[in-house]
Formats: sequence, structure tokens, C-alpha cells
Amino acid sequence: MEIVDAQIHVWGTGLPSNMAHWQITSFTAAEAIALMDEGGVDAAVIHPPGWDPGSTDMAMSAVRDYPGRFAIIGAVDLGTAEESQAAMANWRDQTGMLGLRCMFLDGEDRRRLHDGELDWFWAAAERHGIPVTTLATGSFDVLGEVAARYPGMRLTIDHLGGMGGNTTLKDAAAMTHMPDLLKLATLPNVAVKATGAPGYSSEAYPFPAMHTYLRQIFDAFGPDRMFWGTDISKMPCSWRDCVTLFTEELSWLAGDDLSRVMGGAVRDWWGWPREGR
Repeated sequence: MEIVDAQIHVWGTGLPSNMAHWQITSFTAAEAIALMDEGGVDAAVIHPPGWDPGSTDMAMSAVRDYPGRFAIIGAVDLGTAEESQAAMANWRDQTGMLGLRCMFLDGEDRRRLHDGELDWFWAAAERHGIPVTTLATGSFDVLGEVAARYPGMRLTIDHLGGMGGNTTLKDAAAMTHMPDLLKLATLPNVAVKATGAPGYSSEAYPFPAMHTYLRQIFDAFGPDRMFWGTDISKMPCSWRDCVTLFTEELSWLAGDDLSRVMGGAVRDWWGWPREGR
């Protein structure tokens, strides 16, 4: 079974602005490969972090240096519609680039989303076949309306629908958004990254409080719209523990369903074929 991590970061300068990440000035592709090999992870999708202005170039170098091991989800400036639309016209022609990520937790981009100013972005993503992934707790009703208006756009919700490292809440307190997230399952163009589950838990491995929420997501979205991953630089455990949480500790996840969740589905959803196919 191939294992594909739906989200990691690599960077070469600066401390992460989100304190939940390892507070180190660099985490390179070579370091990631060593840990991936140790943990049994075959491939990973890099999301270049905003705190390092050179992180996208670094991600593209990783794609070239380690063929088949990395791909990229990038970003455009949602405040510059004309320039960003032009970039999106050839977005997936860039080295290793699969799609786009948006952050809607707060600030101007959240306002733009809620004020309906991003129709140009959703239309361009649909027109050019660019999958979009988003961190957007508290905005699921708006995103549901967007997904319904643009059924040809594939939208992925990050981090089990939660706030990732942007909250210190744990266990049930970190998962109060679940009813709103699960409503999105009725939209066939919406998926969920099951990334970073250990980070929401106050417990030690195998993080039993999280199992119920993982099962709820699986039952609602199914194996073709639920993607395993880590956001490893925020995890309180090893890459291997993040893998075995799914492959050994969830008795209800097995066979082809497990293979889909652990990598097959995210390749299909984001259009990242295996090498040689």
C-alpha cells in the first residue's frame, strides 16, 4: 500500500509564525525524506509556508531533486484579482504544482470570502481545473454555498475541519465544528484532509479521543474524499505513529478503503499520478 501525506511544510529561513510548528529556522526536503523513509511514507504534498518567502522555490527544488516523492499546493494573493487570475491560467504547468491553498480563519481573506468578493477566484479554479484546499473553521456554510455554485471545482477542507495549530483546544473542545463540517459531505465536490489528528489530542498514542471524529468523517465523506496526512512539523509524535494510528488502530478502516484514505484518493482528487503512469 502506498502512503501519501496530504500536507507537510518545508522551509529554509525564519521561525514559523505559528508557534505550534517546530520552532526551528529550517526543515529541508532532505530532512523530510529521511523522516518519511523512517516512517514508511512514500510521498508528500508540500504546502509552502508564508513565513519563508523562498519556500515555493524550495518546494520546486524538492520535486526536482526527489522525483516522485513530492508535489506542491501553492497560493495566490486573493487581494490582487487580475494578477492572480493570470497566474491561475497556467497554474498546474509549474513544476510539481497540483493546486491552491487559502486561509480563511481571520483577516482580509476571511472578510473577502464572507462578503462574496472571491467569485473570480472560484470561477478561475473551476475553469482551469485547479483543486483548492482551505483552512476555514467557522466558514463552512459560506464554503458550502461556494461549492454548490461551482460544482466543477474540487474543494478540500484542512485538518479535520479544525483550526490546526491555531488553537490550543484539545479533544472534544477542538471538535465542536464537526456537525457543520459533516453537512458538507452532501456536496460531491468537497473532501476533507484528515491531517494532524494527534495534534488535537491531549492523550498519548493512539489518541483514542480522536477515533470517534475520524470515524464520523469517514462515514460521511467515504474513502474517496478523506485524505490521511500529518502536517508533521506540528505533531506531538513520530511520522510512524501518524501512519499506524490509521493503519493499525482504526479497526473499521481496512482493505481498499484503507488504501484509498492513505494515498490513493488524494492522488485522484488532486490529479497527482504515480510515476510511470
